[in-house]
Amino acid sequence: MPWPAPPRACRWRLWGGCSDDPHTAKRNSTCTKNLVWSHAAEVDALAISPDGKLLASASHDKTVKLWSLPDGALLKTLTGHSDYVSAVAINPDGTLLASGSRDHTVKLWSLPNGTLLNTLTGSDLHVEAVAFSPDGSLLASAAWNTIYLWSLPDGALLKTLTGPDRYAIYEYAMAFSPNGTLLASASSDHTIKLWSLPDGSLSKTLSGHAASVKAVAISRDGTLLASASEDQTVKLWSLPDGAALNTLVGHSNLVEALSISPDGTLLASAGWDKTIKLWSLPNGTLLQTLTGHSDLVSSVATSPDGTILASGSYDKTVGLWSLPDGTLRSTLMDPQCSSSTSCSSSAGATVGCTCDTVCSCDSVCTCDTVCTCHSEGGDSGGGGTYYYPD
Repeated sequence: MPWPAPPRACRWRLWGGCSDDPHTAKRNSTCTKNLVWSHAAEVDALAISPDGKLLASASHDKTVKLWSLPDGALLKTLTGHSDYVSAVAINPDGTLLASGSRDHTVKLWSLPNGTLLNTLTGSDLHVEAVAFSPDGSLLASAAWNTIYLWSLPDGALLKTLTGPDRYAIYEYAMAFSPNGTLLASASSDHTIKLWSLPDGSLSKTLSGHAASVKAVAISRDGTLLASASEDQTVKLWSLPDGAALNTLVGHSNLVEALSISPDGTLLASAGWDKTIKLWSLPNGTLLQTLTGHSDLVSSVATSPDGTILASGSYDKTVGLWSLPDGTLRSTLMDPQCSSSTSCSSSAGATVGCTCDTVCSCDSVCTCDTVCTCHSEGGDSGGGGTYYYPD
């Protein structure tokens, strides 16, 4: 993620709490909150294996976690990156995982065991996106203003792609067409670029967004491209001609992530308004808005059978939602990042609570003022300052 998180108003709000309203604590009350986190820091990217049995999540905690689906059990934590892991992808046969990081590298891991196979270097800037070609013979990685094409399995650098204004453009995301002849990239110059493969020539530039484009997704039949932007909209385009079809309006902040269902009938979008929106395709009707995350939603991924939507958030959690109804199935939990903590409040007294949780208090949370907490024990991070109710 290239931009800092938004103001941390209610950032540590939990899914659940001491009462029906997790923002409210009664005077002179004591309660226990279950602190459920999937990672120790913000979740930046998700990928689901082709067989639908494995979910990978990438985080600012410098790790990639592997989870089983549909039960959500934590299988393994992959370590090796020295900075935020900002991108993750799984190859078409489910045997290889690629992770991109702000440490300027792409790492290749074997699946399902998670063995590190190779580290690809070639950029002195952080890697923002990774994507496998449909036949698994190519890996694309985006680092600032350049797209790198790597051959697999050897990891040799084949080609670099740059636009005409390479120093003014940041490539945020990429998607291959199903036939592998086209690579779409989301750019900071408000456009989507369509690159021809294998030669890597720039074949078309799609204009229409009023701000940086943060995500792209292509339908499985290759006829539809969706783009998400900081202008708070999602646009639909036909392929291969690139004609503009529709603009979807509904988010109240920048849109960060997209996922199209395997059957091409459902589009999930997510962003800084902390919501996930489900849209029907191809007409773009808003079907449902999913809420529950307490910070921006950075990533979404749909299972191959179309029954599960995974969401990753800066609230450090990964949620699993049932499709098409949109009910929350579970929040994935790493026991090392989660705990049970007691909080208490009384009139005129300092609230004692473990860091990274909402302080209990005497009135409804408005997230406008700040309180200082002290640790009650069991917290490796010490005390801290948090948004606190008026």
